[in-house]
Order: sequence, then C-alpha cells, then structure tokens
Amino acid sequence: MECHAYLPRSPWARFRGDRRAMFCLIVLCLELLLVFLLPPLLGLEPNASDMEAGFWAPPSREHWLGTDDVGRDLLARLLCGGQVSLLIGLSAAAISAAVGIPLGLLAGYRRGAWEFWIMRLADIVQSFPSIVLVLCLVALVGPSALNIVLVLGLLGWTGIARLVYGNTLTIRDQEYIVAVRALGASRSLILRRNVLPNVISPVWCSIPLRAGRAILSESSLSFLGVGIRTPQASWGSLIKAAADLTVLTGRPWAWLPPALCIILTVFCLAGIGDGLRDALDTRNRRLPTW
Repeated sequence: MECHAYLPRSPWARFRGDRRAMFCLIVLCLELLLVFLLPPLLGLEPNASDMEAGFWAPPSREHWLGTDDVGRDLLARLLCGGQVSLLIGLSAAAISAAVGIPLGLLAGYRRGAWEFWIMRLADIVQSFPSIVLVLCLVALVGPSALNIVLVLGLLGWTGIARLVYGNTLTIRDQEYIVAVRALGASRSLILRRNVLPNVISPVWCSIPLRAGRAILSESSLSFLGVGIRTPQASWGSLIKAAADLTVLTGRPWAWLPPALCIILTVFCLAGIGDGLRDALDTRNRRLPTW
C-alpha cells in the first residue's frame, strides 16, 4: 500500500497559487515602477508650462495626455501625482499598523485599565463619521501631503487595534502562553515572541485594504479642495478639474486617466488583501494524506 504525504504549503506558495492575487501584485508592482521611474527617465516636469502647445491641448506626440489649463503636461502630472497618492496610501496604512498593533496587544494582554482606556478611546474615534473628522483635522492642520498622511494614519489605528485586541484575548490564556509565563519570561518577551506572531496575520490582510481606503480618502479631500494643492499634483487633484462641466464632457483625457489609476490601484490592493487572507488562513493548508 502506497502512502502519499503532502507537507503543508507555505503562505507564499498558497499566495502564488491565487491567480487573481498574483495578477494584482504584478500590476501594482508595474504601476509603482512606472510612477517612480518614468519621470526621471523621460525628464518629465509636472509644473513646466508649454506655451507653444497651449492650454487644454488634446493628446499629441509631444504631450501624450494633452495639457491642462495652464499648459502643463498631463502625463507628467499623472505620474508625479501617482507618487503622491501611492505614498500617502501606503504611509498612512503603515502608521495605522504601527500605532494599532502595540495598543491592541497592550489592551488584550494587560487587560484592566489598559483595556478600558484604549478601547474607550477607539470607541470615541470610531463614533465620529470618518470623512467629517478627516475634513476637520486636515482643514485645521493644513492641506499638505505630510499632514494628510498623519491624519489618515492616526485615525486608522482603531480597526487594527481591535483586530489585534480580539486575537490577543483568544490566546492570552492558552497553555503555551501560561507555560512561558511560568518559566519567568518577561511580559515584553512574551508579547514579542509568543503573542505577536499568532495575532499578526489579520493585520497583514487589512493593510492593503487600508492603503486603498487612504488613497480614496486623499482623492476625496483633494476633490473637495482641502487636499493636495496646486502646483503639487495627486490623482484626486487631477480629477478635480472635472468639476467643470466643460472639462467633464469635452476633455476626458484630463480626468479619465487618474480616475482609472485610482480604480485600478484600489482594485489591486483589495485583491492582494484577499489573497493574503486566504494564504494566511491555516484552514487552507493541505494536511498529510495517506
């Protein structure tokens, strides 16, 4: 009788087996390369006006996406605006994780006053409509890229903290945690080596989704006039030109490319998040079969 044993596949192997997730990852990597490498390679200047081409020039050999209302090349502004939008989205998600993970660990493991104050603070932050709170804070501190990153990042920690908090509550009294505690390990060592690796998986899944939400939030702020300001460009500020009915109906090359970039980026980030969720789910592992 033959016996066939299959070792459990690694998370990366399971992620590679997800065609949609791999497609989204490849597209996002290509987008990052194009956005960050093409401007210096092609010598594109997002703030230089071409008076010979004129204002609102249609796409041509010199300006592939035409020009805007002051003669600036829209392709250059699309690529440089992509740098701003992507950096804001990824940085805001990273800040949310950096704040939410330790707070969730402390609330779930220490309990008591730590749990009460951290979770009540999360309740207070989540009780406000997010877009209203973001609008007020950005208007208060000023519409710069750094301020938008800080506001979006520091307001997005609550969801991650709750994820880590719930998982920490589940495992804090498990036998292996009790055994390590009985051996005299310090609290910080237990949190770092025994608790964190077992509660971090949902966070990896949520970070791409939060990056996509941050990109949408920045685009909304720029469209409403309290986000990235001219001459700096972002995908949201480029779409703001479509607020004019003449541009919306007669010059689609001015707003359609940034809109498609936002849709594509958010879709890819969502696909990567779903792929990470399936890859890190232990129930998807193939157990040995005989």
